[in-house]
Amino acid sequence: MLKNIAKSQVLERIRFENPWWLSGRIEDDFDKMPRRIYFDLFKPLVIEHEVRRAIVLMGPRRVGKTVMLYHSIQDLIDQGYNPKKIIFITIENPIYNAISLEQLFSYAKEATGNTEPDGWTIIFDEIQYCRDWEIHLKTLVDSYRRDKFIVSGSAAAALKFASNESGAGRFTDFLLPPLTFNEYISMKGYDHLIKTIELTWKGSPQKFYSTVHLDELNRHFVDYINYGGYPEVIFSPSIQSNPGRYIRHDIIDKVLLRDLPSLYGIADTRELNSLFTTIAYNSAAEFSLESLSKQSQVPKNTLKKYLEYLEAAYLIKIVRRIDQSGKRFKRDNFFKIYLTNPSLRSALFAPITATDEMMGAMVETAIFSQWMHRDWFTPWYARWANGEVDMVGLNANLKPVWAVEIKWSDRYFNKPQELKSLLRFCTENNLNTPIVTSISKEGNQYQNDIELQFLPSACYAYTVGKNSLDAKK
Repeated sequence: MLKNIAKSQVLERIRFENPWWLSGRIEDDFDKMPRRIYFDLFKPLVIEHEVRRAIVLMGPRRVGKTVMLYHSIQDLIDQGYNPKKIIFITIENPIYNAISLEQLFSYAKEATGNTEPDGWTIIFDEIQYCRDWEIHLKTLVDSYRRDKFIVSGSAAAALKFASNESGAGRFTDFLLPPLTFNEYISMKGYDHLIKTIELTWKGSPQKFYSTVHLDELNRHFVDYINYGGYPEVIFSPSIQSNPGRYIRHDIIDKVLLRDLPSLYGIADTRELNSLFTTIAYNSAAEFSLESLSKQSQVPKNTLKKYLEYLEAAYLIKIVRRIDQSGKRFKRDNFFKIYLTNPSLRSALFAPITATDEMMGAMVETAIFSQWMHRDWFTPWYARWANGEVDMVGLNANLKPVWAVEIKWSDRYFNKPQELKSLLRFCTENNLNTPIVTSISKEGNQYQNDIELQFLPSACYAYTVGKNSLDAKK
């Protein structure tokens, strides 16, 4: 007769996962890791007890969710919480198979030896491995009103779907995206490179950021494009020497071959992989369903669903088009697609250099990825028969209020008249202070009544990332 896993072994495993019950601290390996700026946004949700909600921490693989949970545990202990009333359980461990969340909670309390009924903080990591987790979590929230429940998972699309369906009024979703460029700079200890400046934005002076050492910042910007989305990668030269093996296997393949197929019942993962590879190679390009179908060999009727899946998994972002007068098209036949993290491309193909022919598209991807941290706003792009503007902001009335042209070139600082599409768009829409990015040029150039504000691309990416997180605060 086959034997079931003994309860004593489950209790021992739970004790092993919670070393702070004895030591009063998380392990040094986690404690020494730099805190993400997002941690300051997540921390208030962890200590909030007046609002009876579970926290659902979601995001792409390898962006630091588990580490942020450990940092939260240490923060609670530092604030005086009893370490023996903080429980951490990794659901994907096979030893927990077929054990409900409520039973695991009961086992964990038994494992601590603490018999107090209330005031527990319970963290379930990789919650997507629990079948119907959202139903069980909702029951826990309703049943244990004086305890705090936090769950996390990497199958972001599945978590978001389940949370929306079953967690209304019971769950608070928190999305942890890949690193912004300013988080990268901060975690690497390069804040001394940054200085504050002012540029005109939507008609008034606004805080922007520049640098005291542009060559060095540009080197870090290229590294960020190649490796910078994942905290673990930016501190590991060995992973950087072979990003394909790490990022492709641990991040891309697990999403394309396991997470999405299991969630949406995708039978032919080769099609999905072919589509994503095509998009990754052409990130920042304009697509149509016809061109994308032809290039990836995926039928159009399947293609639309796959795009929705990839966007739900936070691998890509679809950006919509307006015309030269700022108006939306009645039919969205054309659209741009960006990777949510430029280093996905280097993992699939090869890292690029500052002079690589793909650098312009990857700079544009990196800058758009900073805007993606504003989940309440997405820029548009303008495209018409003989012109294009890379990035446009629309107000609540869908009128253009700012424009940005992204260039990885210094050419246009000395020849601003060549920016014909941008100048035409600004004239037609009464925009007087557009931004143009460059490699190294900073300053203003004038064409008729238009003040072109030039800023190095690395500085603009830093500015958007930092201002996006400041706005969340």
